Amino acid sequence: MTVETITDPDDERVAPFRAIRERDLVGRRGQFIVEGTVVLRVLSQVHGRVFRAERILVLENRLSGIGDILADFPADVPVYACNTQVMNAIAGFDMHRGVLALGTRLASVSPSPAELLEALPDDALVAAAIGLSNHDNAGSLFRNATAFGADAVLLDETSCDPLYRKSLRVSVGSVLRMPWIRASDGEGLLTGLAAAGFQIVTLSPAGATTIDRLQPSRRTALILGTEGEGLPASIMQRFSPVRIAQSPDLDSLNVSMAAGIALYELALKKGRIG
Repeated sequence: MTVETITDPDDERVAPFRAIRERDLVGRRGQFIVEGTVVLRVLSQVHGRVFRAERILVLENRLSGIGDILADFPADVPVYACNTQVMNAIAGFDMHRGVLALGTRLASVSPSPAELLEALPDDALVAAAIGLSNHDNAGSLFRNATAFGADAVLLDETSCDPLYRKSLRVSVGSVLRMPWIRASDGEGLLTGLAAAGFQIVTLSPAGATTIDRLQPSRRTALILGTEGEGLPASIMQRFSPVRIAQSPDLDSLNVSMAAGIALYELALKKGRIG
């Protein structure tokens, strides 16, 4: 492994890492930023399949501690090192984690919604989100889906990008492991799931049945809405919702908490955990 030293924050070799927060807001055209050792390790494990690391930037005093991770990347992935002052000047804030990587999702292995559904097993559990705009909740959804043995996550076009830096970090790299796609509109997403033989399970505090009483089908899709507003009325009318039993002192749960509870219930009944 060859490591090149960066002494100038304006060095073009580290330009993709410059002013990270501002670049997060405008997007990176298919590329993404990995932050921290945990997610970098996951990227090293999936490199070349669905995702690829383009370059890595590390604090000098972190190099020895992550040598095993860096060694898992091919030799053609550039690795740069710098001191704390240079790192903070590049990122635009205090980068105490000291580990960054630029990644790309490979277009050649990114399936369409129909292709992803067709590739799922006959006994499948998926989570789908419509209008999920909070990056923490998006990351938590992927972490929950991975923890409870889901086969895929589906998002509509109004949901946030799960490759956003904070979503990736909150997911502890699950976004890089879990098969996922972003479809067009929510109604079309559910139509595709229903056509593929999925039982559609929507969540709402107004549901007549609690999810612990629901018997999942061989193919089951848990559908989640945005924080606060929940799922659109048209979807709630089309698919009878279920609810999570809770105290009447609170009207609803955070969407990531609700997703975790619901996926646990479904995974337990489908024999995926225990």
